[in-house]
Amino acid sequence: MKNVVSITPAQDAAAAGAKRLELPLQAASWDIWDKKYRLKSKAGEVVDKTVDDTSKRIAHALADVEAVADRLYWEREFLWALRHGAIPAGRIVSNAGAKEHKPKTSLINCTVSQTVRDSMDDILVSAHQAGLTLKAGCGIGYCFSTLRPSGAYVAGAGASTSGPLSFMDIFDKICATVASAGGRRGAQMGTFDVQHPDVEAFIRAKREDGRLRQFNLSLLITQDFIHAVESDSEWPLVFPVMASEKNEIDINDPAKVIWRDWENIEAGYTVREDGKVACRVYRTIKARKLWNLIMASTYDYAEPGFLLIDRANQENNNWWCENIRASNPCGEQMLPPAGACLLGSVNLTCFVSDAFTPKAAFDWATYRKVVRVFTRMLDNVVEVNGLPLQSQRDEITAKRRHGMGFLGLGSAMTMLGMRYGSKDSIAFAEEVTKTMAVEGWREALVLAKEKGPAPILAQEFEVTSAMLAKRPGMGTLGWKVGDKIKGAMLHARFSKYMQRIAEVDPKLVEELCEVGARFTHHTSIAPTGTIALSIGNNASNGIEPSFAHSYSRNVIRPGKKTKEKVEVMSYELMAYRALIDAEADPDAKDGGHMLPDYFVAADAVTPTQHVDIQAAAQKWVDSSISKTINVATDIPFKEFQGIYLYAARSGLKGCTTFRFNPNAFQGVLVKEKDLANTTYRFQLEDGSVIEAKGNDEVEYDGEIHTAANLFDALKEGYYGKF
Repeated sequence: MKNVVSITPAQDAAAAGAKRLELPLQAASWDIWDKKYRLKSKAGEVVDKTVDDTSKRIAHALADVEAVADRLYWEREFLWALRHGAIPAGRIVSNAGAKEHKPKTSLINCTVSQTVRDSMDDILVSAHQAGLTLKAGCGIGYCFSTLRPSGAYVAGAGASTSGPLSFMDIFDKICATVASAGGRRGAQMGTFDVQHPDVEAFIRAKREDGRLRQFNLSLLITQDFIHAVESDSEWPLVFPVMASEKNEIDINDPAKVIWRDWENIEAGYTVREDGKVACRVYRTIKARKLWNLIMASTYDYAEPGFLLIDRANQENNNWWCENIRASNPCGEQMLPPAGACLLGSVNLTCFVSDAFTPKAAFDWATYRKVVRVFTRMLDNVVEVNGLPLQSQRDEITAKRRHGMGFLGLGSAMTMLGMRYGSKDSIAFAEEVTKTMAVEGWREALVLAKEKGPAPILAQEFEVTSAMLAKRPGMGTLGWKVGDKIKGAMLHARFSKYMQRIAEVDPKLVEELCEVGARFTHHTSIAPTGTIALSIGNNASNGIEPSFAHSYSRNVIRPGKKTKEKVEVMSYELMAYRALIDAEADPDAKDGGHMLPDYFVAADAVTPTQHVDIQAAAQKWVDSSISKTINVATDIPFKEFQGIYLYAARSGLKGCTTFRFNPNAFQGVLVKEKDLANTTYRFQLEDGSVIEAKGNDEVEYDGEIHTAANLFDALKEGYYGKF
């Protein structure tokens, strides 16, 4: 019988004197902490003797930002929060307080490149800056549809260009070459406009073995494109008319030129008074045909994902001063050019007491306090950001963006007796996210009164016609072109997201209009992969359900020629075995050791349930959410296609799916049954063929590898490069 618990904030486990579960780290979790996050000297001597020492190092480093008289108090508060579920992102865990040992590393996970402009000079400057950013340990995103399409004429060179994809290869090689700080390999996102003439080449790019493997890829999708797909309309593929083409094209002919917003205005572009750019129609394609190509690639290769870019800009808290065209590598932070953001997550399993029983409860009071303290802690990271470029430092200092999210949502739901995707779990997801949001903005006001608001919110801006077009309500309230208005007002009163906060706490938002917030953005939900596995003891990643309850992770080991397969179990399975049944078996079909029916894995959740959980949380997340909808290998293609349209209609800012397809790649998380059911074929130099199951161990080149990892490394070209 499933235990249904109340999800209202009134039900506080602490009030009932309930006991919180604490489990020792499983071997894989301890090992990842030791290899990735534990501070060691250059000589390899251990500095962090325990995981708690890591917490002490972080608390001390971030409290050092406070006024001298307050440092000891805040160090204790920060350490308390870290011991009660606050987990900063990996760059903070690895590098905070580590300057003596690695002085050139950053505490920032997320950056976006400056605009990659359409000239060889600017492309190479961007590539140089990307190398420095990756070296500092930061992930980076770029928009490449600013570059003219393949075959377009380059007047200075007197020849045609090879197009954006060839330049992406340069960035891919830089990322593969630069060993990021702390043994962490680089992470990149490449975004691309769905209306660019080379969009089909972008969609197909990863079908070539080993190509662009240092990138995640996402298309910039608009509502206009979704409507064109639904109506099966023609879709024009366009790029700005260049100076050398002006005498060849009639810009007033709608069959040859359309006017649209463009990310960057290059010298020689034709721009109207309303800011729209004349774009040459290279050709048209049926929108549904293009959509089917996107879906086929995503079905087979899990990429490209898509970002609903016009929705992201409409919902952006900094709607009046930013034009977003790219995101960080996992998509939870959509950022302006040179944008940067730090991350942190709250482990929701830490607030569950009496798990798997009728008394199971969530400690809302402690959760609220952790969010408030953690907000201050993350804000302090801005002062010690360690970003390598001045433009990045200027951006993060002016806006003080951070992205607080959570991990362990799926695990916590299971411990509370909820089935991920059920109505009560959707309500719980929304309540947890809303509580985090409201408490965070309350702390934003406290911090602004104490330390001052984000500088951009203290600035005055001139009201423009573009502002009034985006926010007609400004005109209704009497604002006119040429008026001066504070950033705080534009942020708190006219941001669509902040108006949702006003529905919960109108007085708070009124004060934020006057005082300004300490930061412009507060929430995003990251994938939290190795943080959840290590410090979170394999609590479920981010907003996800657990991938499985007993499975393998493929991890990179320095010196090994392929990825290493590591066996892990979900946090909730460990907890269930500790509290209820020591012999509980996730594969049991009957008998006394079966798990309850609310123990579900990612691929047992329907695609619409995945989207519904994300949509419930997105309402209260001011940035975005990194979520992967894991689907069964045998899901029908037609059913698969519907996921993305449903996501677009549900208010999401992005969508990504994963279907196990060993013909394309293996993935980071792998189920034993998938490996056992997959046969890999290796052709030897003499032409003979050896077959092995994915989980078979194979000796090759003096090392033992799983057949699946060896096959993947050889096919993708990364064998021996770790």
